[in-house]
Amino acid sequence: MPANNGNAGGTRLVIVESPAKAKTIAGYLGRGYIVESSIGHIRDLPEKAEDIPEKYKSEAWARLGVNVDHEFEPLYVVNPDKKSQVSKLKQLLKEADELYLATDEDREGEAIAWHLREVLKPKIPVHRMVFHEITPHAIRDAVSNPRDLNLRLVDAQETRRILDRLYGYEVSPVLWKKVKPRLSAGRVQSVATRLVVERERERLAFTAANYWDLQALFDTGRDADDPRTFTATLTGVDGRRVAQGRDFASTGRLKGSDVLHLDEAAASALAARLHGASYAVRSVERRPYTRKPYAPFRTTTLQQEASRKLGFSAKYTMQVAQRLYENGFITYMRTDSITLSETAVAAARGQAIKLYGSAYVPDKPRVYTSKVKNAQEAHEAIRPSGEEFRTPGETGLSGDSFRLYELIWQRTVASQMKDAVGESVSVKVEGASSAGERAEFTATGRTITFYGFLKAYVEGADDPSTDRDDSEKRLPALSEGDRLTAAELTALGHSTKPPARYTEASLVKELEDREIGRPSTYASIIGTILDRGYVFKKGTALVPSFLAFAVVNLLEQHFGNLVDYDFTADMEKVLDDIANDRAERVPELRRFYYGDDGDEGLKEMVTDLGEIDAREISSFPIKGTDIVIRVGRYGPYLDRDGARVNVPEDMAPDELTAEKAEELFSRPSGDRELGVDPATGRTIVAKDGRFGPYVTEILPEEPAPADGKRRTKKADAVKPRTSSLFKTMTLDTVTLDQALKLLQLPRVVGAIDGEEVTAQNGRFGPYIKKGTDSRSLASEDDLLTVTIEQAKELFAQPKTRGRGRAAAAPPLRELGEDPNSKKPVVVKEGRFGPYVTDGETNASLRKGDTVEDITLERAAELLVERRERAPAPKRTTTRAKAPAKKPAAKS
Repeated sequence: MPANNGNAGGTRLVIVESPAKAKTIAGYLGRGYIVESSIGHIRDLPEKAEDIPEKYKSEAWARLGVNVDHEFEPLYVVNPDKKSQVSKLKQLLKEADELYLATDEDREGEAIAWHLREVLKPKIPVHRMVFHEITPHAIRDAVSNPRDLNLRLVDAQETRRILDRLYGYEVSPVLWKKVKPRLSAGRVQSVATRLVVERERERLAFTAANYWDLQALFDTGRDADDPRTFTATLTGVDGRRVAQGRDFASTGRLKGSDVLHLDEAAASALAARLHGASYAVRSVERRPYTRKPYAPFRTTTLQQEASRKLGFSAKYTMQVAQRLYENGFITYMRTDSITLSETAVAAARGQAIKLYGSAYVPDKPRVYTSKVKNAQEAHEAIRPSGEEFRTPGETGLSGDSFRLYELIWQRTVASQMKDAVGESVSVKVEGASSAGERAEFTATGRTITFYGFLKAYVEGADDPSTDRDDSEKRLPALSEGDRLTAAELTALGHSTKPPARYTEASLVKELEDREIGRPSTYASIIGTILDRGYVFKKGTALVPSFLAFAVVNLLEQHFGNLVDYDFTADMEKVLDDIANDRAERVPELRRFYYGDDGDEGLKEMVTDLGEIDAREISSFPIKGTDIVIRVGRYGPYLDRDGARVNVPEDMAPDELTAEKAEELFSRPSGDRELGVDPATGRTIVAKDGRFGPYVTEILPEEPAPADGKRRTKKADAVKPRTSSLFKTMTLDTVTLDQALKLLQLPRVVGAIDGEEVTAQNGRFGPYIKKGTDSRSLASEDDLLTVTIEQAKELFAQPKTRGRGRAAAAPPLRELGEDPNSKKPVVVKEGRFGPYVTDGETNASLRKGDTVEDITLERAAELLVERRERAPAPKRTTTRAKAPAKKPAAKS
């Protein structure tokens, strides 16, 4: 319990969102302050029917939680899991003389503060306390300069919440009826899913084009040159440009006829005709190279860089950044701004001078202006907190917190440093073939003469083949007319590539470029489409599932406006207008829900569902075949005239070609007759089911009663014996003898002290059971062979828990050192399938991951995501500590 502060000046109650934030702020406030957390939102629209107050349950609009018949009034209820915390806040409020609402200063934070005021109903003065960093100076300044609640920001946030609720609660039931039960639709989530699906459609429609060129290794013949040789690529023949990848359309055809398309034969023949030719430098073009520093981080650029460099998901990046902010290491991490305060500029410049010297810092500070059109309320960029920046080594941080802080610190310091400068060179070399053809080769190079900000920070790239900004390619000192010889001349083939799938980083960038949603919500949006099964990962690539294709298909055909990119972006502008007092909440909600000026509203869209053909929505013919991909209740499958075969869950849509579909149909169907059980006379078959391969028996058909009435209830009907195959068995190799043994499970082994002992397979693997006691078996094969004597020995041993029950199996693969924990990462086989581990954290492989193909980077990402789901710290109330008393002076 906090001690009674006995402060005659009264007690101030400060409410923030999180316990960690409360603890840090309490350490900066003196006597007379109590700092408590609301633990996030304390109330919201009702999630379940039982949350709706009794007096509203009969209302037609109650299921929405929004009174669409009267000014779109929201029905707010205190979250069931927050009722005790609300009671605690009310009790603390009774002891207080003033209330400070210190939630985040964005729209969501403003709304949380408003909800707190509405629920607590304080009768004492209420102040809105805002700050963008948690430092002693910032907190003291915020207490001294409070403001009133900004109800325009609250209105904008509440409008967003109501829009999202109406969209989700009206459109999701359509998906349940027409696609699959328990699906969800979201105003921005569905648009993000559409982006990923459209990219996959482009890949499906893509036809690769093959083209060839020549690569030459030229030699100056001068020993003093460093380097003496350089490579160049054939770019022209007799004045015609040689076709490159950019000259081909996605159909595989050339976009124009003015380029020379070389195939393998033509390229090889040209190389032969150029053998022994003499070459000369035709031109040398030199241009100054300048690269300006990158702007300080805002939310989206931080998510992108953390994904590229650290392997963090957007969601995990924000979780780590939240901890850094709450513990006073960085400024507020949800921001559209790239500006720095004068104090921060001075700190960055001072640190750059200290670390790199004054030659690396410009005379005048750099000023950055946001290019985000609809930037929200002005915060600073994300930077280290305080008037002087701590170097990463001075923070005491470790692990992922250290790595993300280091990234932010490097970017901030680099943003105030000088440009990198150098020289770009383009050289054209010409030679004549034996047939008189004039062949032109081109080489490019770059040298950096002053690294400037690149000494501190180099930005990553989504395409790993892209040259980094600090990379150099040196060419010899060449002049026009210099004679060269071709040491090597090679014909090289190339193929155009389909557009790359989105990664989390590139999807965040795409959403921001299109002005869809708010940057602060992108992490949760990507997390949602992954969790809902609309998207899965292959490496870092985001792959849409066939379920996503069906959902997007329905939304595009029947709710076109709702997944229109411009419509969704315009809605963000409406919310900005409400925040800036240029629009009102109710008219905008009415227009969205009921329509306006002939435009159909959401209510009308979801009213008539008869014209939606559920089968057509979820069917996708495979080009050039009579096979159709369909999305069913239990997942995707192939259909050919009634014959069906399941599609592997981890198969990407662009991998399901006509050849692959035929291959799936040619595999064993899973309904393989094994023979007859001599004991029962019943046929035994092996099948492939929803939960994997299994064996079962075919029961004889029950003769129909003479009166045609069914005598046996379904629950009382005889059920066939079934058993899953062992992991060592496959559908096409399992034998009748093995099947009969499997159908004996669970097997009675014998009795111990009059109590029956059985061997059975369970969720955690094979085991033997006696009453409520059990012991694990080393392998599934032991289920069929374990004897009562062996069982007695096992039960005589103490029971062990965890993975130590059996001898540790050797790893399936060793991947290397985890960049976060610095420990070796291996792939192992577990009870629930393969997983990666660094010895401390275990993470199961996901859909799309395989033991053979998983990389260290992907494993590190899975481990990061697993760590982010670690249990939250215990919540505590924090009273601000009085400053420590100074010891009395010695006499």
